[in-house]
Amino acid sequence: MTNKSTIDIPENTKSTETVRRYCRMPEDIETPFDPAVNPHRARLIRESAKKWANGTTLHYYFFDKATDGENITLANGTSKWVKWTTTNEAEKNVVRAAFKRWKDVGVGLEFTEVTNRQDAEIRIGFMRGDGAWSYVGRDVLTYGADERTMNFGWDLTEAASEIDTAIHEIGHTLGFPHEHQNPNSGIVWDEEAVYHSLAQPPNSWSREVTFWNIIRKISPDTIQGSNWDPDSIMHYPFEAGLIKEPLKYRNGLNPAGGLSPRDLIWVKTFYPPLTDADYADLKPFESVQLTIEAGQQKNFYIKPDATRKYELKTFGASDTLIVLFEDDGGQLKYVSADDDSGEDRNAYLKLKFFKNRKYVLRIRLYYAERRGETAVMMW
Repeated sequence: MTNKSTIDIPENTKSTETVRRYCRMPEDIETPFDPAVNPHRARLIRESAKKWANGTTLHYYFFDKATDGENITLANGTSKWVKWTTTNEAEKNVVRAAFKRWKDVGVGLEFTEVTNRQDAEIRIGFMRGDGAWSYVGRDVLTYGADERTMNFGWDLTEAASEIDTAIHEIGHTLGFPHEHQNPNSGIVWDEEAVYHSLAQPPNSWSREVTFWNIIRKISPDTIQGSNWDPDSIMHYPFEAGLIKEPLKYRNGLNPAGGLSPRDLIWVKTFYPPLTDADYADLKPFESVQLTIEAGQQKNFYIKPDATRKYELKTFGASDTLIVLFEDDGGQLKYVSADDDSGEDRNAYLKLKFFKNRKYVLRIRLYYAERRGETAVMMW
């Protein structure tokens, strides 16, 4: 995240009742689309593009080696080695408990801790002074095994409420953006007051960072629904004097804490619980129609009757993410995936299946030109 940048690491990182420390999201670049892609199609793709295929097991890892860290240049011009690790097991337990909070909602995703970073999609550091942050959704897959995808820049055990920090960052990893940047919020900022407040310790943000994380309105294509949820776990609290409108928040805005009722609805919209009834068998040379809406998913069992190379492909004017797993003693191991969103082609995989093994294919539909005219076939 810091990449040898100049940051200021305060000697005392303890919070007080009047100090608010915020999640600092890494900047990303919105996926460009060909001008021929119509706006409705682009909107539906962006709404779901960072979300995981439901049913995925997300593996998380805590950096644990003495060499896990980086040299950074302090604001005074000196260099300092800052570790990514923590020796406080209780701090890791806060993060573990936060994963459990999301799982206890009843989502179709699974969360498993691993001790090998090569096996992890989510790699967690505790680099002090680097803020709390996470890459969003499937963006974590673009970073190597020796790179952090999530960080906690202060001690998560100093207050019971810090579990909300961990729940918030995991929310980003699940694909959810900052709620206070919802363009439907109607928030009118006292911008100079916001810039001044965030420039002070412990955040010490530049104007650019403050704009990206607070002032900027995110694309309507990436938000969930049309309403604003000031109690969302993805919403910052704000002190008095930063918000001009709505008037009721001029004296400050403080989310209720924890997952809001709307958070619970939206996470289960993208990641509903799965049962055997949610699966169908996909057999060679049989085309199966995908009668689902944008954002929804189909799941298939594949049980090859011969060991050979097979091809999998979607058909129809649509945008899909397809992900293939192998069932290894009840544990689903990732095999391959393809995402055709915004492209003039269909999702396609060609690979070797083995007789008497079981595979799971998940297809997330982003967009279909005509309902019911998208299908999948294996041959």
